This record gives sequence, structure tokens and C-alpha cells, in this order.
Amino acid sequence: MNRPIRVLVAKVGLDGHDRGAKVIATALRDAGMEVIYTGLRQTPEMVVQAALQEDVDVIGVSILSGAHNTVFPKMIALMKKEGLHDVLLTGGGIIPDDDMQVLQQMGVGKLFAPGAHTHEIADYIKTWVKTNRAN
Repeated sequence: MNRPIRVLVAKVGLDGHDRGAKVIATALRDAGMEVIYTGLRQTPEMVVQAALQEDVDVIGVSILSGAHNTVFPKMIALMKKEGLHDVLLTGGGIIPDDDMQVLQQMGVGKLFAPGAHTHEIADYIKTWVKTNRAN
């Protein structure tokens, strides 16, 4: 790509804990990416609209509230509706392994549990973008 990878980091729903999202945002910036952080209490609609406006390559959602089985399918549907077929939807947080597998079968990218190394997340994003969005 001729520009830095653009990542939108989002906190969806009533979850008020954003320390992890901020750590990831900082790590991705340190890895050379341009990061937009939406702040707390966003709706899936707000996140997808921000992704459209910011022309991002990746949407990363931090979920600690247990709403992952609602939030991710809603976001996939909105992304399809808006034509964001080549944008990676990934994320992490408190998501059981079985739920991660189901979400990935629906089209969500790799999901990361607490304790994942930030370089692993950055490498995954870089590899995905290079494979799927190379311009």
C-alpha cells in the first residue's frame, strides 16, 4: 500500500472498560498504522459509519460485556449493506473459544483473547491487509 494501514478501534455497547482498546491502539500506532479510536458506547451503526467516513482497512472491536454474539453479526450485516466487503472485522476481549469459532465462520476475522501479544495482532492485521487490500 502507498499509505499506512488504517484501523478503526471501537468499543460497542455499554461496556465502559477501554484500557485494553487503548493499549491495542497505541501498539498498532507503534507498528506504523494509522489508528482512529471511536471512544466508548458506540453502536454498530456508528462504528460502520465511522469506518466508511475514515476509509479504513480494518475495524477492531473490543468486547468485554458478553455482547459479542449480538454485536459482531450486526456489524457484519451493516458492513455488507454498506459494501465494506474488503474491510477486516476483527477484535478481542472476553469471548469464549466456541463463540470465536462461530463468529469466524460468519465472516469475522481472527479474535484475540486477553493476554494476546500486541505484535501478534499487528502482524495478523498487516498480513491480512497485504493479502486482501493490496492496491
